Amino acid sequence: MITGAALASGCATEPAASRVVASPQSSECVVLLHGLNRSWRAMRPMARALQSDGYTTVNVDYPSQLGTIQELAPMAVGLGLEQCRSAGATKVHFVTHSMGGILLRYANEHAPIKELGRVVMLGPPNQGSELVDRTRTWPGFAALSGPAGMQLGTSPDSIPAQLGPVDFELGVIAGTNTINVLASAMLPDLDDGKVSVARTMVDGMQDHLVVEDSHRFIMRSAVVLRNTRSFLRTGRFVDLDR
Repeated sequence: MITGAALASGCATEPAASRVVASPQSSECVVLLHGLNRSWRAMRPMARALQSDGYTTVNVDYPSQLGTIQELAPMAVGLGLEQCRSAGATKVHFVTHSMGGILLRYANEHAPIKELGRVVMLGPPNQGSELVDRTRTWPGFAALSGPAGMQLGTSPDSIPAQLGPVDFELGVIAGTNTINVLASAMLPDLDDGKVSVARTMVDGMQDHLVVEDSHRFIMRSAVVLRNTRSFLRTGRFVDLDR
């Protein structure tokens, strides 16, 4: 099912949409939020894996380049919650990629989600990314990243720096592979080509896993699919994969 809702104003004029696959046997729903410059298609393998576990899934598609985080967060998170509630869910989990995790943190801080369950974030810039700091003045960066991407640096006025510790069950998966050697050269220590492992961490998280995957394809990895399913089920990643 495809539905749209124009829940944000300002620059984010295109409505979000969602692909919903309902599970009548389950009262638990998982909202999937893609990252910057991606679409719902990036999260399809994850959605299918979670559907096989019996969850209702809501794969949200939102215009990541057309608004600020303040505009996109209520749009994307709000639509996911609306669809889960319409499906009769009493518990709502989230699986996010990259900026999707920041949207969830921002939305939950400003309007706490009462039925929020467990959350898995894949490659999230929870402490911002030095890559944004170093490339934000490059020609074309602002057009490519949009207003939200410009807010993901590491300065005190960045959105990640303004968010507090998480108050929900969170597992974070960080990657150490890259398909962009130039970008990785601008990041310190281990990274996935967009975000360093250290900056994926956030106070309050329950578990953290490092995998050999790149930022772009981390959500399709078999080990990531397995561990996401494990965390949503048990609140822990798979010990053998550490």
